[in-house]
Amino acid sequence: MEIAFLMPLVLSLLLFPNSICRSLAARPPVVNIGSILQLNSTTGGVSEVAIHAALEDINSDPTVLNGTTLNVLMKDASCLDGFLGMVQALQFMETDAIAIIGPQCSTIAHIISYVANELRVPLMSFASDATLSSIQFPFFVRTAPSDLYQMAAVAAVVDYNRWKIVTAVYIDDDYGRNGIAALDDALTAKRCKISYKVGFPANAKNSDLINLLVSVSYVESRVIILHTGAAPGLRLFSMANRLNMMGNGYVWIATDWLSAYLDSNSSVPADIIYGMQGVLTLRPHIPNSKMKSSLVSKWSRQSKKYNHSDLRLSSYGFQVYDSVWALAHALDAFFDDGGRISFSNDSRLRDATGGTLHLEAMSIFDMGNKLREKIRKVNFTGVSGKVQFDASGDLIHPAYDIINILGNGMRTIGFWSNYSGLLSTIPPEDLYSKPPNVSLANERLYDVIWPGETAQRPRGWVFPSNAKELRIGVPNRFSFREFVTKDNVTGSMKGYCIDVFTQALALLPYPVTYKFVPFGSGTENPHYDKLVQMIESNEFDGAIGDVAITMNRTVIADFTQPFIETGLVILSPVKKHITTSWAFLQPFTLEMWCITGVFFLVVGVVVWVLEHRINDEFRGSPRQQMITIFWFSFSTLFFAHRENTMSTLGRGVLLIWLFVVLIIQSSYTASLTSILTVQQLDTSIRGIDDLKNSDDPVGFQVGSFAQEYMVKELNISRSRLRPLGSPQQYAEALKLGPKKGGVMAIIDERPYVELFLSSYCKIAVAGSDFTSRGWGFAFPRDSPLQVDLSTAILSLSENGELQRIHDKWLKTGECATDTSEFIDSNQLRLESFWGLFLICGVACILALLIYFGIMLRKYLRHEPKKSLRRFISFVDDKEPPKNRKKRSQSLPASSTGSLSALDIERPARPVRNGSVIDIES
Repeated sequence: MEIAFLMPLVLSLLLFPNSICRSLAARPPVVNIGSILQLNSTTGGVSEVAIHAALEDINSDPTVLNGTTLNVLMKDASCLDGFLGMVQALQFMETDAIAIIGPQCSTIAHIISYVANELRVPLMSFASDATLSSIQFPFFVRTAPSDLYQMAAVAAVVDYNRWKIVTAVYIDDDYGRNGIAALDDALTAKRCKISYKVGFPANAKNSDLINLLVSVSYVESRVIILHTGAAPGLRLFSMANRLNMMGNGYVWIATDWLSAYLDSNSSVPADIIYGMQGVLTLRPHIPNSKMKSSLVSKWSRQSKKYNHSDLRLSSYGFQVYDSVWALAHALDAFFDDGGRISFSNDSRLRDATGGTLHLEAMSIFDMGNKLREKIRKVNFTGVSGKVQFDASGDLIHPAYDIINILGNGMRTIGFWSNYSGLLSTIPPEDLYSKPPNVSLANERLYDVIWPGETAQRPRGWVFPSNAKELRIGVPNRFSFREFVTKDNVTGSMKGYCIDVFTQALALLPYPVTYKFVPFGSGTENPHYDKLVQMIESNEFDGAIGDVAITMNRTVIADFTQPFIETGLVILSPVKKHITTSWAFLQPFTLEMWCITGVFFLVVGVVVWVLEHRINDEFRGSPRQQMITIFWFSFSTLFFAHRENTMSTLGRGVLLIWLFVVLIIQSSYTASLTSILTVQQLDTSIRGIDDLKNSDDPVGFQVGSFAQEYMVKELNISRSRLRPLGSPQQYAEALKLGPKKGGVMAIIDERPYVELFLSSYCKIAVAGSDFTSRGWGFAFPRDSPLQVDLSTAILSLSENGELQRIHDKWLKTGECATDTSEFIDSNQLRLESFWGLFLICGVACILALLIYFGIMLRKYLRHEPKKSLRRFISFVDDKEPPKNRKKRSQSLPASSTGSLSALDIERPARPVRNGSVIDIES
């Protein structure tokens, strides 16, 4: 029996001499786990107490591991000394631990993760470095929110307060650099950016930190994001307070290191807390629960037991406590699934010459992959809330409290949750049962007391007193110099736009140092697109003047609020209407006169056809019938027709035609009155369509965006465009006209046109504005000066200063009153009446179709012989008296009565056969 038992062991030693296998029972009495912490740090001390508290609760509960006891082996690894921390951590890996709680430091976590991959030992780490990925490090399990989410919360706070640029101060290690990189990405998604970032080593001297803060005070951003550890962060706050950088105008946002320090330390020195008044910080959100209250109540006893009586429970403590519980639940599932704890040496840990690397004590956890999968599948509710991992290995629903340092403590002003990605005053756990609401209109935080003990939100930036002088590009115009120009005597820039800019700057609560740089020679107008492009290439720090805000320009620069509204309009020569003896023809166009006359005849013919057979007033010789048609048609213009209509169809057509005549007559009278009593100005162009449909030249101002607009938007050929550089050239080109080398019209912006028309009276605006534009001051993208100047321009508009500046430089002359209104022809066109003519024409056609249908039916009923000639003769013949009498009797009494009354006064008319018609017939 003994030989049979020893044979497998002997064979394994013979076949695998370099491999020593150690196996434990499936449910061993004791399981070792490890912990790598910096025990002399606040976070390390809190984590140590939390681990022991969790182990006591787990080991005292026989239902968790069915009698298996968890034992922790702790290793102290310094985060500040990367090399020694790495060596201490590697030495710790020589123990047979099935999992490791920690490390807390991102620097050590990067190194140990490689070892964990090789030895298949899961790391239950709360290092927040976002680059620690489960893809690169499959055995790295993050049990705290990643910095990706924390920086998204910081970016949300920045965007909520409408700040666009921030300064980032960080500790120069993996934790600091990678955290700021995540912040940069989060701010970019909000269209914000880091304008200045500076790092420092963990062992930086005080003099180095002072120099760092001085450099920060020189930049324009006053929103400072501080991403460090507790010790260097507190030193920075103390020095910033001494440099008066914790007062009005500054915004300090510290990442979760500050809340962890304040939560964990029972007594914070008064000078430290006093120097951080108004600071914002973040804290991983821990929802309230009975489990949380229970752990808090027994924390004091636990902290004394493990020599950390001065430490209180922080969010890190809750997360570490749940990390141990997550491992216990995973181990229980691991054992239930047949998992066994066994280790074997790695034969690859040798050098090329065959000598060992002195790491043979390190052993591989044979079933580490299986335990890792069980950890990823845990799902329970702990003291920190829901403990469950998503597909990427991060905890679900990461959330943060937004905290304001105030007085001797902290005040929660809101929350941020990755569930919605927005700031809210509602706790995140209350939102999980509802669909995520991602509307920015629902974002809200409670009021903040900012540094300097003010409730007014800081602007977030200032113009530094030692900043370089801004180079402001200003167009040096040749024409329309009232807007902006260079004074040839003093060399200074002056004009309407200059006054608006200087008045707006005077409203800013900080000084701005600048100098005007003329752009252009002054002999011709410069091209404004090039001026804006020089801002993008950093040749200018801004551009002011009569710069139109166009789509192409807004792509490369930011513009202020427009200080004057503009739009492209058409300039065209005008002439006064001279009242002549033929003025009565002017209300209608020739087309309108012709169509109206044709309809008079058409209606007369239609009524004649409908009445000819039954109405003796529409019968007689051909000459008499022609006279009747013309007389009846044109007498309806004055409603003076004497002929009665007896047929229903004829009366219907006549009723519609009289309505048309009424409208035409009223319109004609009104238009003729206007022509004869009001002085008229007329232009041959009525709008942009006339320009597009013509082949004549069109003028534009040199340097204006109107040239490209006409080519690209209006599809006017570039060969038709003529550049004009001065008001004199405008007038001369319009006077000559297209046939003599001039232009048919000029397209320019309204402010130039109004100034031009104040001196030239024989030119006017044709049609209305066909674009909506404005002039603004241009600055680089995301320039804070653009926002503040926009506010100042609105203030100038509200207090009337803009209008006073306008009247000073752009006061119009005598001609402006006569020519500032839009001029259009008063002639009435067919387009205004075609609907009426259409209705009348349709009525005539329908009446004729119905009439000939009735005649055809009668013809087919009474005529035995059928032919076209006989049908025409049948239609032309007079209807028998019996039928007409029946028709007369069928009419209403009022109608027949009125007809008889008229006919009594009228003598009998002769008809074609020479007989006299009796009134009764």
